[in-house]
Amino acid sequence: MNTVSAPELIDPRPIYLGATTWVTALLRSVREVQLSLPTPCDEYDVKTLSSHLIGTVGRIIAIAELGSPESVSPIAPEYDADTFARLAELAQKAWADDAMLDKPIVAPWGESSGRIALWGYTNEVLVHGWDLAVAIGQPAEADPALVEPTAEMQRQVLPPAARVPGVPFSVVVEPRAEAGPTERLANWSGRSSVSWV
Repeated sequence: MNTVSAPELIDPRPIYLGATTWVTALLRSVREVQLSLPTPCDEYDVKTLSSHLIGTVGRIIAIAELGSPESVSPIAPEYDADTFARLAELAQKAWADDAMLDKPIVAPWGESSGRIALWGYTNEVLVHGWDLAVAIGQPAEADPALVEPTAEMQRQVLPPAARVPGVPFSVVVEPRAEAGPTERLANWSGRSSVSWV
């Protein structure tokens, strides 16, 4: 089976783990003087983006434990790598039961299966990882084995025609010819590379 062509059949948990491992390393490289830098995600500077990344992990734990993320703020008070890594480890435990993948849950964008929700949060971790990496001048390409199935799932569940402007992403940006898989995934979410790479 070509796993990239059928991500709805893939267990997203190892991919989510790989994405959080990549972002943990990026967060460890953030210097204090970089916290106020802008990022390609217009809403967030580096500090707020780091807090949002922690918030997303808290929300995927809440989905597993409570069936909904609404009890957890998308912006955590912390912004450090250790908190992110600790929560990512807790997320692994919260999602350890295979039954979670097909359990009906409520995500910020509506009702879905746990599997689709985890794919959505994997995409968020990878895209915001790209945002963070380019903002702080770190290599911005995650392992293609993480990015490619995530991108395929995004193309299936969030085609351009299904988007309301800005919700949850801006319009697709045409990638640069030399863009790697992670940059292309960010472009699919509406990020422009022009000012950043």
